[in-house]
Amino acid sequence: MASTTQESPPSRDIRNQANTPIDSRRGQEAGSRGPRARGSHKKRDMGRAEWSRKPVDKRARNEAEQEDAKRRKLSHEEQPANYGVEFSKEEIDSEGRKPKRKVAVMIGYSGSGYKGMQLNPREKTIEGDLFDAFIAAGAISKANANDPKKSSLVRCARTDKGVHAAGNLISLKLIIEDSNIVKKINENLSPQIRVWGIERTNGSFSAYQFCDSRIYEYLIPTHCFLPPHPESFLGKQLVELAKEADDLKGYNERQEDVLQFWAENDEKYTKPILETLDSSIRPLVLKALFNANLESLVEENLEKQSNTDQIRLTNSEREPNLFSSGTPSSTSSPSLPQAIKSLKTAYIAAKRAYRISPSRLSRLRSVLSLYIGTHNFHNYTIGKTPRDPSSKRNIKSFSVSPTSPFLINNNSEYLSLKVHGQSFMMHQIRKMVSMATLIVRCGCPESRIQDAYLPSLISIPKAPGLGLLLERPLFESYNTHYGGKDGRAKLDFEPFQQEMEEFKQREIYQRIFADEERENQFHSFFASLDNCRSAQLLYLSSVGVPATKKVFTTSAQREVGGVVEGNVDAISSDEEDMAMEDA
Repeated sequence: MASTTQESPPSRDIRNQANTPIDSRRGQEAGSRGPRARGSHKKRDMGRAEWSRKPVDKRARNEAEQEDAKRRKLSHEEQPANYGVEFSKEEIDSEGRKPKRKVAVMIGYSGSGYKGMQLNPREKTIEGDLFDAFIAAGAISKANANDPKKSSLVRCARTDKGVHAAGNLISLKLIIEDSNIVKKINENLSPQIRVWGIERTNGSFSAYQFCDSRIYEYLIPTHCFLPPHPESFLGKQLVELAKEADDLKGYNERQEDVLQFWAENDEKYTKPILETLDSSIRPLVLKALFNANLESLVEENLEKQSNTDQIRLTNSEREPNLFSSGTPSSTSSPSLPQAIKSLKTAYIAAKRAYRISPSRLSRLRSVLSLYIGTHNFHNYTIGKTPRDPSSKRNIKSFSVSPTSPFLINNNSEYLSLKVHGQSFMMHQIRKMVSMATLIVRCGCPESRIQDAYLPSLISIPKAPGLGLLLERPLFESYNTHYGGKDGRAKLDFEPFQQEMEEFKQREIYQRIFADEERENQFHSFFASLDNCRSAQLLYLSSVGVPATKKVFTTSAQREVGGVVEGNVDAISSDEEDMAMEDA
């Protein structure tokens, strides 16, 4: 009899698989390698459709994140803030309650030595010193002395490290029953900070929200408008590209008043020093004049080889014959840095002796006028795209002060530039000053200002923060609607104009002039730009923005001393991004 084979029933596992989703079966079949392996708590991957159907409690998520941030903050041992005072309960109770009033405090300050205007628990700031002075004068109660937020402190315009303000304004709640409160506050402040006056406002007043516009001033030496030296990288490129664009005649006409400046001054200042030097070091000293970093490199090499009489600058990637027609020279250690220093001193002296011509000043005024109106300033800040609506800002005026030019200590000549705008983005004013100065000094067509408003991205370096100061904010709308009503005065700096001018001359202008005399920030800034071997600034040439696509070989880009390659924004006289105009 033929045997029959009886098929065994399917196992429980197989039966269960029939009703199991495919994704789950894949996880089970994968064993220990799958996402659902024994002991694993990882959730399986879900598809986009399933993810979109899953409800998300955003409020709960945000609250959890905030609580987590608080826990992390409390977990670290933090030092107390360097402003404010923590009084005991007994001291607070014994003081009694006094009425607080919403006020506008008009102030002026020199930013030297401060890490900016805005409160910072770990740094010395203008607001920190002001808050302590309010407490010491009795304008802030002991109950509110440990936290500025209790007094609703709001600033009109924020300035960053080293930036000055002849007039600025903050709003907060103060105790102002004492008629001598301004005097008492000033007695507790350094001479670098002054309170001009305190005015009562309505309860809803905010120094930031009610400000209509702001006026900034920028002080700049006139030698910044000299053209790049013909031997510098930028100076050579401007001439070459003018020839390429068949615009050499136009370029020379735009530079007519300074066309012979460098030839005459090299003969007067530079040549006599070079003739006294040994021929072996003369090319290196001359090269150092157009390389801001070479001098420090020489000093570094001198220190490393202090036990020898020779200095040898070697670099495997250096261009052949970089400094001379022969091999790199060996020179006596003491003479090289002295020669570089002497030549640099003479070079700066020649620049400081320059006096700007009426035609060049007229061209600057013409360039500044092109900023007036509402434009897209996306190239004049950071982090903004051409399509960002917030990049559009309105400039009411931009001019050279009628008092300009003026001499300082019968040495350097300065210009005072004043810009009036509704609001400004980060670095906007410094980049506007830099762009206008570069257009004049490089013999660039004025139309390049309009090119910067177009979507094309160009690199505009920010001028040194040293010369920037906030002159005053304006509150025209508030004065129209509330000024002179219900016993509230207009918010106006005019009554304090004489005091402010004396303060500016003593605490701001003199500091700016002394710092520049000592540090040569403007010279270093423009010298670095002139010798930055990059195409980023070649939009200043006759070719325009297309010239920024020019490519230089790696060997041609390198310079002994580390000149910046392809990053104009990295060139700054600041240790950090130091000037934050009001946003």
